Amino acid sequence: MRLRSERGFTLIELAVAILVLSIGSIAALRGLDQARVSGEGAEDRALAQIVVRNRAEEMRLFGPYASLPAAVTMADRDFVLVVDRETTAAGLVKTIVSAHVPERSGAGASLVVYLPSGGYQ
Repeated sequence: MRLRSERGFTLIELAVAILVLSIGSIAALRGLDQARVSGEGAEDRALAQIVVRNRAEEMRLFGPYASLPAAVTMADRDFVLVVDRETTAAGLVKTIVSAHVPERSGAGASLVVYLPSGGYQ
């Protein structure tokens, strides 16, 4: 007569082990896919941040109402710039600069800058 410890795995125990491993594998693959999706637009977002910072510096030099181009090319990508201005009660110009790549959804950046109405002299 054999003892219980010598019998080995039953079919149900083996099926449960395979199920647990399958669920773990699926979770790992979904996590990998989410990391890939979130990293896809990272380069465009980083370039858009550089573009809006450059535009903010141009506006600091030439004034918030200077005539500047609405599109910029950087790293073989064409960025469209949108500038919204609003004068505050203190006389500063609240300027919101946004840049995005039209062909790629979600790839963009915005920056809020407060500038004197005549620019820096």
